[in-house]
Amino acid sequence: MATITKKELIDRIAETTQAKRVVVKRIVQSFLDEIISELAKDNRLEFRDFGVFECRTRASRTAQNPKTLQRVSVPTKRTVKFKMGRVLKQKLVSGT
Repeated sequence: MATITKKELIDRIAETTQAKRVVVKRIVQSFLDEIISELAKDNRLEFRDFGVFECRTRASRTAQNPKTLQRVSVPTKRTVKFKMGRVLKQKLVSGT
């Protein structure tokens, strides 16, 4: 399994679209900034066939330190949940 960086993704998009790398970089960064901004406002982001991003709040809980076996309190925290869309799910299942 390979890791694709933002830079590599930008290079691929620039090559595929024949757009300047600087323009693609600005668009990709703007897109990511908008996703962050909307999630920070607790908005749900839905990209048809790709998936849905939404904020979830994890309740506070008591956990245990595995080394000391001491009980520790884990505070409430916000996280992002991603649910795969139909096309993404099909691509992962078929492996293409």
